[in-house]
Amino acid sequence: MSDTVIKVSNLSKLYRIGETLRHDTLRDAISAFFRRQPLNANPALPAGRRSPLTETIWALKDVSFEVKRGEVVGIIGRNGAGKSTLLKILSRITEPTEGRAEIHGRVGSLLEVGTGFHSELTGRENIFLNGAILGMSKREIKKKFDEIVAFAEIEKFMDTPVKRYSSGMYVRLAFAVAAHLEPEILLVDEVLAVGDIIFQKKCIGKMEDVAREGRTVILVSHNMLTIQSLCGKAILLSSGKVSLEGDSAVVVNKYLESGREQRGEVCWDYPEAAPGNERVRLKAVRIVSENKVTGEVDISKEFCIEVDYWNLQANGRRMISIHIYNSKGICILTSANLPSVSLVPDSWYSRPYPVGIFRTSCIIPGGLLNDGLHSVSAYINGEFMNDNIFSAPDVISFNVRETGVMREEYTGEWWGAVRVRLGWQTTQLS
Repeated sequence: MSDTVIKVSNLSKLYRIGETLRHDTLRDAISAFFRRQPLNANPALPAGRRSPLTETIWALKDVSFEVKRGEVVGIIGRNGAGKSTLLKILSRITEPTEGRAEIHGRVGSLLEVGTGFHSELTGRENIFLNGAILGMSKREIKKKFDEIVAFAEIEKFMDTPVKRYSSGMYVRLAFAVAAHLEPEILLVDEVLAVGDIIFQKKCIGKMEDVAREGRTVILVSHNMLTIQSLCGKAILLSSGKVSLEGDSAVVVNKYLESGREQRGEVCWDYPEAAPGNERVRLKAVRIVSENKVTGEVDISKEFCIEVDYWNLQANGRRMISIHIYNSKGICILTSANLPSVSLVPDSWYSRPYPVGIFRTSCIIPGGLLNDGLHSVSAYINGEFMNDNIFSAPDVISFNVRETGVMREEYTGEWWGAVRVRLGWQTTQLS
């Protein structure tokens, strides 16, 4: 038997912008097919003869790679690179436009919150449903049931419909089911960012256990430390194509060097196009220094990170947090508008939000970060830490510029994630 469990050959996925894929009846589906068929038959038609529905985008283009049994492979790349589309094809959720993906083994997947569970069923019922989909017998599922519940830490809510779960509860149960029902291949997307830090560590530990058992793991993540610690191999996607494949450390370094652009602001004009959900959507994230939006800040001067967002549901509380990563992918700073970590209490933290546009800002003092490229990930939570409404990883990046004062005394690379000015004094003792 071959050791290759996944073989992807010239895989491509084309999306038509503005075209709806849902049809209420078979007649609607057939008529829609024939309406677009003449246009699709010749993609080289002059622009004047194309319908607006023929504007297309290749989410994946000629992607090829192989994964051996027992390998742990990381998929990395910027937002929109095609990572999630690739996992959806491997999970048989969507079909490729061209090429093929051969998969040998039972697949368990955790792609996005909402995938794989029936919202009207309880947590208990969904465990048995997912096990049945994986081809397990009722006896096999019962054998794993207590282990799944203990891992997910939601025993009190097992007989509650999952539509009433918070996003954190949902992901805890979804990961527990995907990891414990013994799939031979485990596909995991960035949804682990929804869980709290303690649960993320549990998930990483579980994936290490899965890999040690000889099962295969494909992991999509923006956390480069997780990729390097878990994955022996990584694949870098760029604009739907494989940009680099190889040792995870080499691929991650390439991504960190070339994948991030220095931008002072990223913004969305309309909620419909912005990241988020029906509760909150992100409007903008920006770096402000000396009253100017900038992608470069003076190492000695304070600057501000502003997060603008549409609050679309009234009466809920909101917790805004940021993570700052350095060029090596290490998270060097985490903060939130919690009273316990705020120099000045945020007056909105304890108040129910009405519908509207809000801005939450955080001031980073000068003389804190080391020089070099940094990125910001933004998170918006509900009233509780594990109720992550949505995450915006690597949403913006900026450069901390060396001003030259220190270089008069030291010309080498200054090691460490931060460069804080501390009190130094020498005293003659004898």
